[in-house]
Amino acid sequence: MTAIDGRMYVEGRRATCPSDLEDAADDLERSGGVAWIGLMDPGPEELETAAARFGLHPLAVEDAHKGHQRAKLERYGDTMFVVLRPASYDDRRESVDFGEVHLFVGPQFVITVRHDAVPDLSAAREALEADPEFLAKGPEAMLTAFLDVIVDGYAPVAAGLMNDIDEVEDSLFGEGNADPALSERIYRLLAQVIALQRAIGSLPEMVRGLLRGADRYGTGDEVQNRLRNVLDHTIRVTERVDGARSLLENALTVHSTLVTMDQNEAMRRMSSASLAQGEESRRLAEETIEQGEQVKKISSWAAILFTPTLIASIYGMNFDHMPELHWTWGYPLAVALMIGFGVGLWGVFKWRRWL
Repeated sequence: MTAIDGRMYVEGRRATCPSDLEDAADDLERSGGVAWIGLMDPGPEELETAAARFGLHPLAVEDAHKGHQRAKLERYGDTMFVVLRPASYDDRRESVDFGEVHLFVGPQFVITVRHDAVPDLSAAREALEADPEFLAKGPEAMLTAFLDVIVDGYAPVAAGLMNDIDEVEDSLFGEGNADPALSERIYRLLAQVIALQRAIGSLPEMVRGLLRGADRYGTGDEVQNRLRNVLDHTIRVTERVDGARSLLENALTVHSTLVTMDQNEAMRRMSSASLAQGEESRRLAEETIEQGEQVKKISSWAAILFTPTLIASIYGMNFDHMPELHWTWGYPLAVALMIGFGVGLWGVFKWRRWL
């Protein structure tokens, strides 16, 4: 016995629905009504029971059991298998959270399969039960109501993303240098937008497919009108998400350009500072060289003057036994030595370019 969360409707009015799939299928055959049967995280046996009693295609049942499907609509005879990806936006984390719901839509039933608490389909159920006349139009009316609620749920998600994109643009074109960390935020938002694009990208074609098959499968005019309204909302939200992606891609390009410009300006300032430091170093080097030249000149003249001074100081000592003191040529020799050494040193320093 498989427990279910379901409701049965006869001519748009709620009737008693058994809590077991087997009994629910039997009641549908007797009453001629339609049923909404909700299965929460069903196991293989539950899905096999549903497939056997309601004629579900094995491939669709396999997809519903595995989960992690893209949004799609497939027809297997008189039964449709629909996968929808409802979404919500966590503004604090700047993250889009996705749910997943599988719907089997047959002539007298809609079976919803979920693997977690998200999405909550109570809003769609309440909207349906509040409009018995539309609910009486059958399972496709119920599917339309599901589509309407889920597509409307994308609008606040897109609005939350656009609000964060506005903040990015304010930061991007605000005063001051471009913040290199802003690119990380842009990347995160872009990843969320791309994920949302994948979740809703096939929805317009899904709704168009339902409209194209309306005559073939006997879809009523009122259901078609509501499907067109859903299609309009779907196109609007997909265009808005496409625009959000373009804005973020452009923002990433602009931010990269601004960061590059700031880096180039910083490099230019560093180069200017380096040039200034190089000029100062060159000036100091020139001064050092000049000082060295002056020191060489002073040292050269000091050496030239030192030699005569040394000779004169030696002969100026008052010793009794100095043989040169009594030579006839002693004085001329001492003067010649002083002049000779002086001229010789001058020549040497001049040759070495010290003078």
